[in-house]
Amino acid sequence: MNTDPIADYLTRVRNAIKANQRVVEIPASNLKKEITKVLFDKGYIANFKFEDNGPQGIIKVALKYHPITKVPAIRSIQRISKPGLRKYAGTENMPRVLNGLGIAILSTSKGVMSDKEARQQNIGGEVLAYVY
Repeated sequence: MNTDPIADYLTRVRNAIKANQRVVEIPASNLKKEITKVLFDKGYIANFKFEDNGPQGIIKVALKYHPITKVPAIRSIQRISKPGLRKYAGTENMPRVLNGLGIAILSTSKGVMSDKEARQQNIGGEVLAYVY
């Protein structure tokens, strides 16, 4: 049993990038699927596929690298809100990652989205991760 599945997701992606792997397989959940969609929409991953193998399913994430220099699109991915200490941000104190060059992934009442989308919709939520 995993106590923090989001941290496990982020760690699998981080380890795959450090090992220069092209594809990483992650056990699926609805929240992980939404985080994957946000990463894809913002251009941090090349592609993804949801497979319903077994009781839980798998998310296959194709990582994105620069074609010439082989530098990964995700330089850093870190968990912010942990099960022991939840971090919330309102509309007035929304985090900016690298002065807007990175994104913060938030879980809001309207679903999982980036900090920029949450600012546009004027809603706050739980800060799940920083990606840049």
